[in-house]
Amino acid sequence: MSVELSPIDHPTFLVLGAGSRGTTYAAHLAEQPEQGEIVAIAEPDPYRRADFAAKHRVAADRVFSSWQEALAQPRLADAVMVTTQDADHVGPALKAASLGYHILLEKPIAPSEAEVRQVVEAARTAGVLLAVCHVLRYTPHTVALQLLIADGAIGEILSIEHLEPVGWWHAAHSFVRGNWRNEGLSSSMLLAKSCHDLDWLLGIAGRPCERISSFGSLSYFNRAHQPPGAADRCLECPGQIEQSCPYSAKRIYFGAVELGITDWPLSVITNDPSMDGVMAALSDGPYGRCVYACDNDVVDHQVVSMEFEGGLTASFTMTAFSTMRGRNTRIFGSHGEITTDSQVITIDDFRTGERRIVDTAVGADDGAAGGHGGGDGALVTAFTAALRAGDPSLVPTAAEESLRSHLMVFAAERARRQGTVEAVPQS
Repeated sequence: MSVELSPIDHPTFLVLGAGSRGTTYAAHLAEQPEQGEIVAIAEPDPYRRADFAAKHRVAADRVFSSWQEALAQPRLADAVMVTTQDADHVGPALKAASLGYHILLEKPIAPSEAEVRQVVEAARTAGVLLAVCHVLRYTPHTVALQLLIADGAIGEILSIEHLEPVGWWHAAHSFVRGNWRNEGLSSSMLLAKSCHDLDWLLGIAGRPCERISSFGSLSYFNRAHQPPGAADRCLECPGQIEQSCPYSAKRIYFGAVELGITDWPLSVITNDPSMDGVMAALSDGPYGRCVYACDNDVVDHQVVSMEFEGGLTASFTMTAFSTMRGRNTRIFGSHGEITTDSQVITIDDFRTGERRIVDTAVGADDGAAGGHGGGDGALVTAFTAALRAGDPSLVPTAAEESLRSHLMVFAAERARRQGTVEAVPQS
């Protein structure tokens, strides 16, 4: 059921969370001020809070240390960006909906199916637009791919293969040492990282997913694979062992300093991206730990098998053990095949024998550091356009659609844990 919107000429935003995602979306608005304006910020980290407020010229009386403090005020803006940590999405989303804010909500909606349904229902009841940040749906690559499929470039789609190569050092950074390493602190790997991909497959298939199964485990990043004599912190590890380890924190983060990187991933581990600042962060912070001696419990590889309405099948693979690059997809149709690396689309036509190339590259891959292949900015543009036009159809990942892909994730996790094939709820 679509919400009815009254057009808002120049939407204003309260941002809840000035981490990587919040600053990315806000930066797009700063670069495109005709789309909207940041007028308030809530962020517990004092450095990030002050830096964000200064960059966006937020008035002092609209700078808050917590989302609770910000949402205790009379409504401060037309919309809110909820870019807190995964396990802290529900509270601010429910409160914001009750106050009448339109909501741009970082994925996932919530760690559990019951909470996801609660947030979706709250937005529906309040009559506010809830858009979930499944940024892959918004990339030029995805838009071009959907147009090709709709135009019958390969006939009827019958099956899809989709790979998410997380990247060895990205997996170590975010899912072994970082914020998404532990289900109790965040959520499952499939929900935290790959709900992007199941949502994307739902959009490409263009029909409901009916059945799903999955296999995966934490097989490698554990004590059993720690080399004999290795220390539990990289700065303390014997030189020969540390230097031969592809997951060495020194290799990853000192290398980033040497390349002159000041934003992600260094901005996640320290507010001082100098060599001294990074050294201090690795000496006692979570990102200096040995990957075989962390409190991680999320899977490091997983496969998901899906059956969509009408018999279309799809397979998804997530692996930590890869180079870091764009997703790789093959789409098999009755009249042709599409192969893509998230930028260049290759269409082989069975009828003519011709090969056609469509290059949708925007200068970066579909990872976070590259703006998700243009998806980050396009998401914000779509959300603000929907508010300005009073047209929720401009947002392809509104509450009801995102609910469908979240239900796929929860069913896949039940299947993985129980060794079953699960029916996917349709609402």
